[in-house]
Amino acid sequence: MPSKTPEKKPAPKAKEAPAKKAAAPAKKTAPAKGGKADKAAPSGKPNALQQPLTPSAELGAVVGSEKIARGEVVSKMWTYIKSNNLQNPENKREILADDKLKKVFGKDKVTMFEMNKYIAAHLK
Repeated sequence: MPSKTPEKKPAPKAKEAPAKKAAAPAKKTAPAKGGKADKAAPSGKPNALQQPLTPSAELGAVVGSEKIARGEVVSKMWTYIKSNNLQNPENKREILADDKLKKVFGKDKVTMFEMNKYIAAHLK
């Protein structure tokens, strides 16, 4: 005869912690502010901003007459604009041309977005 003692049930298993997800691949981030790359393009040729160009006489009066890269021209233009307080106080995006800049821009005021168009016409 079978015994009348109840069968023991095995103890419930402890819940396993969920498997950890694999770490997401690290995202590529932009270089820190000011971390400009001074490397030439992989083909060895400098890109458009690094190509030394000769400014016209009108632009040379503001940035100098020696060959200069387009990026440096823009930087020197902004230095000149800010040091001579040529930004419109009501709209900082407008540049109020003095005598030197009128020769470059061809008009009394331009927006900062138009400025590069006028600068390009004076670089060769």
